[in-house]
Amino acid sequence: MQRSLGFLFVAFTFCAMAWSQQTSTPPSTPAVTKDPVTASIRMLLPRSQKNILGAIEAMPADKFSFKPSPEQMSFGHLVVHIIESNNSACAKAADIPEPKVDEFKDADPKDKLLAGAKASFEFCGNAVAKMDDSKLGDSVELFGGHQFPRAMAVLAMASGWADHYGAAAFYLRLNGILPPTAQPKK
Repeated sequence: MQRSLGFLFVAFTFCAMAWSQQTSTPPSTPAVTKDPVTASIRMLLPRSQKNILGAIEAMPADKFSFKPSPEQMSFGHLVVHIIESNNSACAKAADIPEPKVDEFKDADPKDKLLAGAKASFEFCGNAVAKMDDSKLGDSVELFGGHQFPRAMAVLAMASGWADHYGAAAFYLRLNGILPPTAQPKK
């Protein structure tokens, strides 16, 4: 028994040492910037855009009405929500007006919703290109009329993108489709 425990201890120690050597490389230090929040959201945008648009593209058109349960939103509704959230949060964060767009509906065809999602990310890209951190302490109205610092809109962008991709990936998996980040590397 002690021999087995000794062997397990030695095996565990070697595994721990090997793991620590793989992860002991310190992460690279980002460049110092006068606008760290804005620089950070600019870094997050391309990956989030690629993943969310990839998920929308991956869902077959006939599955845009799919709901995981009757109480949940359809995939089409999720895409409409993404469009509206991007346009609203990015406008608030950058202190610019929301774009004038046609109203999107859950039942709109895939190509229309995908085009709307692409346009909303293009708007976000243009919005964050104009941003700096100087106004992030200003008070803005968000989430049903409540006052928050403008920085909350930036946080809503980042957390919203993560949440929206997670939801889209869930819908894809329920339909037997691997989401973009789970696809094998090419």
